[in-house]
Amino acid sequence: MAKINAPVYKNQEIEGEVVDITYQGMGVVKVDEYPIFVVDAIPGEEVLVGVTKVQKNYAFGRVIKRLKESDLRNHEVNQAALTTGIAPLANLVYPAQLEFKQKQVQELFKKMHLDAEILPTIGMEQHTGYRNKAQVPVREIHGEINTGFYRRNSHNLVPIEDYYIQDPAIDHAIVVVRDLLRKYQLDAYDEQTHRGDIKTIMVRRGYYSHEMMIVIVTRRKKLPVAEALVAGIRAVLPEVTSIIQNVNSEATNVMMGDTNKTLWGADYITDTLLGKTFEIGPLSFYQVNPQSTELLYQLAIDKADLRGDETVIDAYSGIGTISLTVANQVKQVMGVEIVPGAVADAKRNAKINGVENVTFELGKAEEKMQEWQMAELQPDVIFVDPPRKGLAPELIDAAVAMKPDKIVYISCNPATLARDAELLATQGYAIKGPVQPIDQFPQTTHVECVVVFEPKEA
Repeated sequence: MAKINAPVYKNQEIEGEVVDITYQGMGVVKVDEYPIFVVDAIPGEEVLVGVTKVQKNYAFGRVIKRLKESDLRNHEVNQAALTTGIAPLANLVYPAQLEFKQKQVQELFKKMHLDAEILPTIGMEQHTGYRNKAQVPVREIHGEINTGFYRRNSHNLVPIEDYYIQDPAIDHAIVVVRDLLRKYQLDAYDEQTHRGDIKTIMVRRGYYSHEMMIVIVTRRKKLPVAEALVAGIRAVLPEVTSIIQNVNSEATNVMMGDTNKTLWGADYITDTLLGKTFEIGPLSFYQVNPQSTELLYQLAIDKADLRGDETVIDAYSGIGTISLTVANQVKQVMGVEIVPGAVADAKRNAKINGVENVTFELGKAEEKMQEWQMAELQPDVIFVDPPRKGLAPELIDAAVAMKPDKIVYISCNPATLARDAELLATQGYAIKGPVQPIDQFPQTTHVECVVVFEPKEA
């Protein structure tokens, strides 16, 4: 093995000042410009660091002792939220989190030489307990079933009852199901041997409806004592309207399989978003923070500056949230989505809401956009809300060729947003107005942005 030429070595103890924070929420201590990434260390602190792992260009460390504490440190957080990475920014007071996210976007745009004003991040009044969905692994620890979350960079489960960023009613439901699994002595899944039955507990709760769905993910089709589990859940959790078994027989990191069996109640729960009703199944993609999602989508719609006679494309349309929200303000909406179940959900949600000027098609966004371009479709506005990998170059090519008045980009990854902004700029579409970061996932390093692109000649 080649020797690593670094200014530090494993198990070395070093005193240093935390000078920055990474996109993963780790503090940065430097030795001769060589960075050491340290969990639970924030800028302005002086720490005694124990080096835990050394690479060629960086190292990892842990805080042995805090020699000087930052005024920005938040003490009102469960340590497990930091240990597991559930809430990697929770050690920062909330205003500092918002500044960190604004700075993150600024630096990425500066790196791409993009001239844009990055506004202060819009935060949330309730920035803990906001998640309306939980997926928690079930594992055996010392002979007892436990629920929790994995320690950072490992598959070692840390037992947790208070998840800090999840709806407290969901946290309570997880404990109820866990205790029932213990009571009936069911077997937790073992990743090493691929044995055991219970893999994951998923809970969804409507923010407005308060309807709750419990999903028990199993390795095998047979769920022992299913009737007793249903009775136990219903006896303690009156909000529950749907109890489902999901079968995931694969030895994979993917949490849920394709097969669902409704054990009791409905196949879905309902909730509302910007006045529209949505049915949400166990596999439906639905934003986990509906409060900030309403703000995010409303901002995107406002920035589109709609007149009422537009043809709109909603790329990455999911279960139809943006399409159905904007439909009553435009002439027609055309959505495209790659997940068959999401397209079916979107069509059903359109019927539920009586929306008739929307069509949803199945396919890759970039391929459908190319097809629409070849058919000489001329949309006035294109909404894009891509996954973290951003837009495919083919989609950008097709979108630009259609010559829309506006491309409204809702981003969940400022790095790919900046990259795509540069690509759009080379094809004649410039950023119009400021970039607005929104904190849709408080206590984490994620940041959403809304930005509008218009033809440069406009």
